[in-house]
Amino acid sequence: MIPYLTRPRSTGIGRLAKICIVSALTILVAIPARADKLPSLVLAGPPAIVSVPLIHMVETGVLKEVADSVEFISWWDPDQLRVLAMSGKADFLAMPSNVAANLYNRSQPLKLLNISTWGVLWIVSRDKTSKTLADFRGKEIAIPFRADMPDVVFGLLAQKQGLDPKKDFSLRYVASPLDAMQLLVTRRVDHALLAEPAVSMALRKTQSFPVSMIAPDLHRSVDLQREWGRLFKQEARLPQAGIVVLGKAMHDPALQNKVMAAYEKSLLWCQQNTLQCGEMVAKRINLLTPEAVSDALVASPMKHVDAIAARDELTRFFQQMLAKNPALIGGKLPDAGFYGDPGRP
Repeated sequence: MIPYLTRPRSTGIGRLAKICIVSALTILVAIPARADKLPSLVLAGPPAIVSVPLIHMVETGVLKEVADSVEFISWWDPDQLRVLAMSGKADFLAMPSNVAANLYNRSQPLKLLNISTWGVLWIVSRDKTSKTLADFRGKEIAIPFRADMPDVVFGLLAQKQGLDPKKDFSLRYVASPLDAMQLLVTRRVDHALLAEPAVSMALRKTQSFPVSMIAPDLHRSVDLQREWGRLFKQEARLPQAGIVVLGKAMHDPALQNKVMAAYEKSLLWCQQNTLQCGEMVAKRINLLTPEAVSDALVASPMKHVDAIAARDELTRFFQQMLAKNPALIGGKLPDAGFYGDPGRP
């Protein structure tokens, strides 16, 4: 009787022990994965070329192993941008480099991770003979974002040529590049300072019926990047915009590495597959067309450069702003803490 009674008890306990051991190991393996994965990740940016890789990242799900939910949200003017930055509603935020410096110098916790937009500003005009700012003396020009990046660059270039932006031009300020584009294509202005993809959108619109009957013959007139290089005796590019990290993500170098690696890969893919990328962007920003985004990718000098590697060019850029109006970058050059390094906490 003893063998009979002992055998089933031993077998039951052994099976139960095996089940418990397997379950425990499964839980131990699963815990780190769940702990590392974020419940949500928010990427944000303007309806501009700097946001194109962010949108591609969301559309293709490349960060699905990083967070359960990855979202892209748009900001449409500098006030919305500052609210996003200060409210903590975004983890990674595309913005102009001077705005990033301004916020940092005003004690907003953030780090600049990269510069990817190296100048996408053009004057688009009906006058194909005008090629420098001096050629527009006395004329009305629509300019978006008063006292922000497009206006700042225009003012610096004008002053470098001995022109007074307030006296030598009739500047018509509007809320965004897309608003300036609308004024241009509806013939309410003949010249506008635009950023890509609004430049390509304007040119596309005026080549299609019925808009072609209303606003024919728009031209890329002044390449502000080329003017910058010519006047300041340096490479014809501007460290115009990039990605900053905010909030809890600031203290997660591994997350920053993953997001920046994905951004760089998405940028390269979009540059090689411009129309497919344009279709993804147009789904998210309905004022743009796939073709215009495709044209903008071809025309724009986009390159992912780590913020630390871009520091010298940023410093020269900021020095010009500091001399013009210190408030543009928060009163001083940002210190080393501004330049993020995903390899360090």
